[in-house]
Amino acid sequence: MEVMPSSNVGAISSPARIELEEMIGLKRAGESFDLTTIRARAISSGGHLSPFKGRGVEFDEARPYESGDDLRTIDWRVTARTGKPYTKVFREERDRPVIVWADMREPMLFATQGVYKAVQAARTAALIAWSTVAHSDRFGGLIFSETEHVELRPRLGRKAALHLLKVLSQEKIWSRGQSQDAKLQHAEHALARLMRVVRPGSLIFLLSDFRDLSLKFETQLRQLARHCDLFLVHFFDPVEKDLPPPGRYRVKLGTRTMAIDTDSPLIRQGYRKQFEQRQKKLRDIARSVGIHFLECSTTDDPRELLAGWFENR
Repeated sequence: MEVMPSSNVGAISSPARIELEEMIGLKRAGESFDLTTIRARAISSGGHLSPFKGRGVEFDEARPYESGDDLRTIDWRVTARTGKPYTKVFREERDRPVIVWADMREPMLFATQGVYKAVQAARTAALIAWSTVAHSDRFGGLIFSETEHVELRPRLGRKAALHLLKVLSQEKIWSRGQSQDAKLQHAEHALARLMRVVRPGSLIFLLSDFRDLSLKFETQLRQLARHCDLFLVHFFDPVEKDLPPPGRYRVKLGTRTMAIDTDSPLIRQGYRKQFEQRQKKLRDIARSVGIHFLECSTTDDPRELLAGWFENR
């Protein structure tokens, strides 16, 4: 028996990949919820109350130093050039950068029910993109696989959303698993790239099955969470949580095929325990540093998941 995904997934035309038209079709669903519904205790000078940890700041101009100015803001270059003390003036960003970090590696190309984990991640990214655009925040992303790494800086407007969705719909994102030479890129490498370009105050959604958690990855999450607000969205297939009924199965994962025997009660119990331990580790990391944690099965509706979470806030 070969375990393959079901095609009964509503608007998705294929359980194994997603097309640009399908992600554009999620526009209305994405606009129906607001990523900024969590508010801070203080009012910002930006377009709406500062959510989460607040927005970043950008350099505006240099002006002559005045008594009472913070010495840490002195512009030493201008001061040296003019011979007179100048201070930097910053303005708060009026829009909040929202960034999607999307894992499209081979383990995400898997499902026994519903759609591939990668399809769920792409649908989630599309919903976040359209919600961000509808509420006038900047949207960007980082998409990575074994062979691809695409960084899109946060931009305002519909084009920013469409740019990322076009990348997610490209053939090479879904077919590159055919290469036997492709090696699994550790998530920590992609997260390190994100840390170098993200600005403080950003809202970041990490979309992955988080199969390769490491101590370095945990450290990176903690560092990122100090200045940004993070959502870990954990994607999994039901068979990763519990083995199918006792029997012998043939499972296809990307380009690999393997046989599994689910008769042994001890194997079934150990398998379930392994998943629960990994899930608990994710929850514990999120709880310890104030990261928001969501779980999405291959049979779930990402729109209901996101809307339910934000609307309840």
